[in-house]
Amino acid sequence: METVQDLLQHKGTDVVTVPLDSTVYDALKKMSDLNIGALMVVAPDGAMAGIITERDYARKVILAGKSSKDTLVSDIMTPDVIYVRPTHTIEEAMAVMTDHRCRHLPVLNQGKLSGLISIGDVVRSLIHDKDFVIDQLKHYIAGSL
Repeated sequence: METVQDLLQHKGTDVVTVPLDSTVYDALKKMSDLNIGALMVVAPDGAMAGIITERDYARKVILAGKSSKDTLVSDIMTPDVIYVRPTHTIEEAMAVMTDHRCRHLPVLNQGKLSGLISIGDVVRSLIHDKDFVIDQLKHYIAGSL
């Protein structure tokens, strides 16, 4: 059973961050430039302070009639971040995402940020595993194992 650590070994452990005092506009620009949907928010000491997503922007800026150039990331981020550990299975990560209705999960290892996974990463991993099992079953049925 594949773990989050296995997924990160294929995907990589780079995490894009934004400082706590950045404007929402700057965060959105970074997301757009990198074609990603979330950024981890970090405090001046480098500690994880929260997460900001496109959903946060849509609900807490646009629909609230605020300006992204005048609003700070700290005003709209989600401070209590749901996370997984590298030892969690992919299925457990998917369950966390489903239960908490989130699309991005930071990966914390001994309290330190060691990666960020998305629902797309999880689905790709599950599909890859299922395809492998199907291929093995085909070979078994055909007698070529």
